[in-house]
Amino acid sequence: MIPRASSTIKIFPFYYKNTPLLIQDDIYCPIMAGNVFVNNKNKIQGDDTDDNISVKNRNYSELTGLYWVWKNTHEDIVGSCHYRRYFSSKPEPFLYKLKRLLYLPIGLYKKRYGLIYTNNISCFLPRIIKKEEIEILMSEHDAVLPKARKLKYTVEEHYRRYHNREDLRLLASILSQKHPDYVASFQTLLKSKRLYSNNMFILHNNHFQEFMEWLFDLLFEFERQINIEQYSGYQERILGFIAERLLNVWFIKKELDIIELPVIYFKSQKTL
Repeated sequence: MIPRASSTIKIFPFYYKNTPLLIQDDIYCPIMAGNVFVNNKNKIQGDDTDDNISVKNRNYSELTGLYWVWKNTHEDIVGSCHYRRYFSSKPEPFLYKLKRLLYLPIGLYKKRYGLIYTNNISCFLPRIIKKEEIEILMSEHDAVLPKARKLKYTVEEHYRRYHNREDLRLLASILSQKHPDYVASFQTLLKSKRLYSNNMFILHNNHFQEFMEWLFDLLFEFERQINIEQYSGYQERILGFIAERLLNVWFIKKELDIIELPVIYFKSQKTL
């Protein structure tokens, strides 16, 4: 659990369009997910070199970038985040805590639990987690995850309301065939009202390798068994949605020592 003094750390923010790079820090390595489809490519690393699945981006979202990281990099500590969403280990400013109280009467408290929505880059950019903070946290814990969302419904009912309910049945079938020891954890997740979202995490490399092997084995099998053409618009990102649920299943099963952190969500970013 305790990283060596010479441990290498990389956090990968995944982009899908050309926007200004928000953070300039050596541990942050931006990746253009779905780079094979991006016109006017900028200078950040694309996910379409070497071993990659960039052409699957419309269905896999940031996971094509994550696959590239898995297959083409090797760091002691690996993190996944988004070009607008970043972990923070610093206390939320007092005025923003007061603002959060306003979420209660308008019904947004649960929906935005653990998320700091802001356009105030100057205030919150310095609060994005840094190398020294990660080193301390990862010397004490196995993983960093975003604060779990508080859902109005169970995870199962939430998915059925916003996606195709048959997806969950198929996923249960695939788990029972390929990884039957995870079925109980899947059922536990479905009955829960908490969900780690956005496929965000920070992991030691040994756990990262194990998780990626397990995750993509299931995702590729799920993709093989569905008619991908039936998903369109928002639902086209089906494999990204499935991965979010599988991440939760994996962590339930593994029972790792986890610390949950709030996520800073910068609401708007200009396109270049």
